[in-house]
Amino acid sequence: MGLSAVLLTGCGDDNDGGSDKPFAKDSADQIASKAVEATKKADSMRLKGDMRQPGGKSLSVDLAVDQEKNCEGSVDTEGAKAELRHTNATLFVRGNEQYWKNSLKNQPGSDKVMSKVVDKWVKMPADDASTSGLCDKQGLIASMDEDKSTRKGMKKGDTTSIDGQEAITLTKKASGGETHTMYVATEGKPYILRTTVKGGDKPNEATFTDYNKPVSPKTPAKGETVDLKELAASGQ
Repeated sequence: MGLSAVLLTGCGDDNDGGSDKPFAKDSADQIASKAVEATKKADSMRLKGDMRQPGGKSLSVDLAVDQEKNCEGSVDTEGAKAELRHTNATLFVRGNEQYWKNSLKNQPGSDKVMSKVVDKWVKMPADDASTSGLCDKQGLIASMDEDKSTRKGMKKGDTTSIDGQEAITLTKKASGGETHTMYVATEGKPYILRTTVKGGDKPNEATFTDYNKPVSPKTPAKGETVDLKELAASGQ
């Protein structure tokens, strides 16, 4: 869903900063590397972001995920909204009409299926990959660090506050004109607190909170649940 370019904008190797500043002895490259590793090792986190997908569509995400792929939250692509719960290796999706129109587009019998799935918790097939990747914490973190070239050339800036937590600012101006910024916690573990891209054709912002808080989504009640695989097999 285009998250790889969104969540981690890059790391660098600038050596600015006096001895009285957080991470004074670390380069921007070292700070970002520590932040990625700490975020990988966290038991869980909550990701909330707004980003631009290929083709210009906007995507909003608000998800809590953990190392066991437990996941709870929501996604919204220009009015196509869905809630997600991944628990006990099963993904449940509750989408509005626009979400299912997009998901079932050009599929035979979709009109009949629509009335049965809109605003219901739908048990997705185990091999469905359209949304399950969002519940893979390690996969999300790995996607953040895909492009190693973005690690070069960032500079340390001032400290600021992100939702009440002090963070050091790392910035980089890319060749396309956009400015990438990464905020890393200065107290406790050096977790990533926020990443942004401003300018260019893919502006985005992602905020990371609730590190190590339990993610315990409840399995939807049977009366509220539809099994998409069974529905497809029945031809309804």
